[in-house]
Amino acid sequence: MTVAERLPPAASPRAATRLPPLRRFISLSTVCVTGTAAITASLRLPTLAAVGAIALLVAALVVSIAGFRAHHRHGRVGAANAVTLVRLGVVAVLAGILFAGATQPVTVLTLGTIALCLDGVDGYLARRQRLSSRFGAAFDMEVDSAFALVLALLAAAGPAGAWAVLLGVPRYAFGAAALVAPWLKGPLADRVSRKVVCVLQLVALLVLQVPFLPAPAALAVVGVTAALLLWSFAVDVVALRRARVPRSKARRA
Repeated sequence: MTVAERLPPAASPRAATRLPPLRRFISLSTVCVTGTAAITASLRLPTLAAVGAIALLVAALVVSIAGFRAHHRHGRVGAANAVTLVRLGVVAVLAGILFAGATQPVTVLTLGTIALCLDGVDGYLARRQRLSSRFGAAFDMEVDSAFALVLALLAAAGPAGAWAVLLGVPRYAFGAAALVAPWLKGPLADRVSRKVVCVLQLVALLVLQVPFLPAPAALAVVGVTAALLLWSFAVDVVALRRARVPRSKARRA
């Protein structure tokens, strides 16, 4: 065997310069913070509101990085997670507008529409690149929940009033209920109707940002959307309850 045959094959330049996934995700998170700070500065938000938005974003990213490290098992970050980071940055900017107590319906509608259009793109990219992961699914869901909550709080200053908040709390109410009934933490099968209701929820919350929307129409939007959300969560609760193993059977096993 020659010396050349004993040497390991040389890595390609592209492979040699590729960052490990965790470091890459941290780098992308840094870019997300920088971009969000630049956008909040361009909107001339009050200092405290801008700082609050960035602090909230950093806290969310710290949790996300921990989740990425624990549950992302692929050799690449994937474009899907990058898209979700962009959506998280948009949510942080919207939170800054909320903290400022400002009424910027055009800005909120523009940013909200961008985030809504990107919703679903991340899932498509994850499947296309075969980089679906437990982390990616949870990351997408939590960003959706935060997006809905911030939009609902912003909409509370509009024609629907405080009733709009009802559309932002179901996911968190479900999580609180799971603390009392742990069986609600069980796995759920994919359901198209759940995704449709989620999209309709976000569309409704964007509609509620329109300042000239008549109050009766706004309340009707809240009522119909709340009914759809209640139905969707009820379907999941029934499915989880049916899948629950009775305690008596679990003890005998």
